[in-house]
Amino acid sequence: MEGKISVIVPTYREKDNLTALVEQVGAALSGQNYELLLVDDDSRDGTAELAQALSAKHPLRLVVRQNERGLASAVVHGFKLADADTLAVMDADLQHPPHVLADMLKAIQSGADLVIASRYVPGGSCEGWSTSRRIISKGAIFLAHLLLPKTRKISDPMSGFFMLRKSVVSQANLKPSGYKILLEVLIEGDYQKAAEVPYRFRVREKGESKLSAKTQIDYLKHLFSLMKRTGEITRFVKFCLVGASGVGVNLGVFWVLTRFAGLHEEDFLALAIGIEVSILSNFTLNELFTFRDCRPPNSHFLVRLLKFNLFCLVGAGIQAGVYGLFYHVLGVYDLISNLIGIAVATLWNYFMNRRWTWQ
Repeated sequence: MEGKISVIVPTYREKDNLTALVEQVGAALSGQNYELLLVDDDSRDGTAELAQALSAKHPLRLVVRQNERGLASAVVHGFKLADADTLAVMDADLQHPPHVLADMLKAIQSGADLVIASRYVPGGSCEGWSTSRRIISKGAIFLAHLLLPKTRKISDPMSGFFMLRKSVVSQANLKPSGYKILLEVLIEGDYQKAAEVPYRFRVREKGESKLSAKTQIDYLKHLFSLMKRTGEITRFVKFCLVGASGVGVNLGVFWVLTRFAGLHEEDFLALAIGIEVSILSNFTLNELFTFRDCRPPNSHFLVRLLKFNLFCLVGAGIQAGVYGLFYHVLGVYDLISNLIGIAVATLWNYFMNRRWTWQ
């Protein structure tokens, strides 16, 4: 329905928070044509019964799923059921303050396709978090930015509080797992303009937190799934294959220079030339093979070459440092130490060049 807003709230054993949630959402969207769409995973704690009672006085619709579980899949279920042209997603535990819905709606009305309530833009914050919780949150965001380039312009891709035009997800092939539905929308959704508004993430007052080791493992699985779907896994494999070819070039140049070009007594010069030629070879192959589809439009070929050269030379230093640490300090077998160094340097080279050379 044109002008209508569906606020999709996945619930599981949130009876104690439900009345306050319904009232606060109503206050935030007063004067708007809205519905609160609860998608409940068969809580059996009285959530469904209370929701039915509240629906007599509030625009509340309840859907109980019998054979499915999971916050992200519940949200996707809500996307399919909602008949509004604007959709919002939030948690039921009041850690997402409902009054922020008004600010999000203003951003939608100003032309944004997707609006994210962020803890990490000026004015946003996380109340009462421990140091470990903050590290986990920042680490998850870092991984998303690192592995999924499309998320890098969003300060808080882990947010579970967002609003969007239904057209963003109407044709999207959403395959979420775990809790991070916004990641799925950012990667698979069809949007042109994304905006962020600040909010203060509240401490849960009632009920139990759903955060656990399993949710963190599910997040890593979700990341891997999105990397496969976006082609980042394939791209990384191509990068490694190019790197392997560079090893052959490096050794070949060194062999020719020391055996046939008279540099057998100047082996360090031959080594340096071999390294540089292999870097040039790797750059050319990556330019044509690995990153052909994502060359920055305003970046000159020579600028990319310079960046690639710089990152790879730093990577060579990282490889040497890691080798020295494992072999000379920790006493690990030299070939294994070198292999670890190569792995760390490869990750450095890939992610730095993916981020800065071929954005």
